[in-house]
Amino acid sequence: MLRLLLHWVLNALALLVVSHFVQGFEVSNVVSAFIAVVVIGLLNATLGLFLKIITLPLGILSFGLFFLVINAVILWFSSKLVPGFAVTTFGAAFLGALALAVLHLLFGFFGRAVKTQP
Repeated sequence: MLRLLLHWVLNALALLVVSHFVQGFEVSNVVSAFIAVVVIGLLNATLGLFLKIITLPLGILSFGLFFLVINAVILWFSSKLVPGFAVTTFGAAFLGALALAVLHLLFGFFGRAVKTQP
């Protein structure tokens, strides 16, 4: 349970960080970030999974880069559902998805590095 809470907080933090660096990707406050993380997670588990299965051949041909497009669509769609979270253009959604992927990669790397320390 603690791991899920930490994951939720780190994802909200990542959204807030991305909102400072990507123009057109805006999170108004911390509460909106937490709600947006829940909505993005639910959309990724349902609509995102369906879209990734349907477009699997295209994802394979593009070495997985097309899945960034699907993640951008999920971000854009979730911004329409959550007040205080706005993604103005698809370009901002794509850059946000790319930045979030890099941040999640870094969080995972540092999380594994912390676990391996005695």
